[in-house]
Amino acid sequence: MKLQDKEEKIKKEFFLLKNWEEKYEYLIDLGKKLPKKSDIFRSEDKLINGCQSKVWLEAKLKGKFVFFEADSDALLTRGMVYIMINIYSGLLPDEIISAKSDFIYEMGFTTFLSPIRANGILLLFKKIKLYAIVLNAKIAMNFNKK
Repeated sequence: MKLQDKEEKIKKEFFLLKNWEEKYEYLIDLGKKLPKKSDIFRSEDKLINGCQSKVWLEAKLKGKFVFFEADSDALLTRGMVYIMINIYSGLLPDEIISAKSDFIYEMGFTTFLSPIRANGILLLFKKIKLYAIVLNAKIAMNFNKK
C-alpha cells in the first residue's frame, strides 16, 4: 500500500470520531495493539530524546523495505506511535525520506495534544526519516559492492 493511501485510511477512521474524547479513546485503543517490548528492546540507543513520554524506535530492512518496531511507556503515546509505525512500515526508504509532515498536522496532533506531546510526534517523524536515510545508504553501499 502506498504512503498516501495509508495516510488517507487512518485520516478517514480518525475523522469519523465526533470529538476529542473519542479521538483520545481511539488512540488509547490503538496503543493497546502495540506489542509491549522487553527491557532489552528498551535500550538507550533506541530512545527518542525530547518526548514527554519515553518512546523507543528501531528500524530494520526486509529486502528493500523498511519496517519499524516501537514501544512507549504511556498509553496515549503508544497509540500515536502505533499509527506512525504502521504508516511508514513496509515502504521504501526513498518514500519515507520524501514524506512530508503534513499528515501530522492534518490529523490535528499539533493542536489537540499538549505542546510537548505534539513536539514528540514530530521528533518521532524525524527519527523515522533518519532511519530511512541510514537504511537507504546501507542499500546503496550493498549495491555498490556488487
